Amino acid sequence: MINALAGRFDDVVVLQEEPESKALFVKRRARRLGWPTALGQLATMIVSRFGKRVTRRRAAEILVKYGASVELDPSIPIRRIGSINDREGRAQLQALQPAVVFLISCRMLASKTLAAIPCPVLNFHAGINPQYRGLMGGYWALVNNDLENFGATVHLVDEGVDTGATLYQARQTPTSADTMHTYPLLQTAASTGIAIRAVEDALAGNLHPVASAAPSRQWYHPTLWTWLWNGLRRGIW
Repeated sequence: MINALAGRFDDVVVLQEEPESKALFVKRRARRLGWPTALGQLATMIVSRFGKRVTRRRAAEILVKYGASVELDPSIPIRRIGSINDREGRAQLQALQPAVVFLISCRMLASKTLAAIPCPVLNFHAGINPQYRGLMGGYWALVNNDLENFGATVHLVDEGVDTGATLYQARQTPTSADTMHTYPLLQTAASTGIAIRAVEDALAGNLHPVASAAPSRQWYHPTLWTWLWNGLRRGIW
């Protein structure tokens, strides 16, 4: 998606955060959901690393179909930061003076960080909002027999988890070869168009948020036992 945006717009700069530690991830989840669930989610994440090895062929098919690449264009400048929410991250934003900020798979912006950004802040979410906020939106849509809401959303950013007003959505239909390991890739590769349109609107001062009366829910990684149950009983991996 970054490659697609850089191919359409001038002066794209990437601020790349350091990955969050798994220990911090588990502690935060445990506070919210309890230790059994947090550890079960961690187990799924660990197993998924091995699962990616058996889905390489399908991943390659998706990339070819949508003309995408998982390798960042080397001509795109990258500035590495610890976190978008620390002093360095905010200083980098202020120095860049961006016309629009587009978030992809980064930490939630703290209220102090969000308040310091004078331009529109957009986010790409691999799920249909507001029904599938949070994580693994495509997977949970399938688990809920809600195929029509397998897709992705570009939305404005506020202080909630994917609760900002929707700008655009794109829906896809996964194949039987897709799994939890390829759903996000499919959702992202097939949605570069809505990302470009949203940025175009922001730069033109022509954003048109869309309200939704659909039920709102935040989702997380499935626990290992939930993932195995849905895979073995229903073929949703």
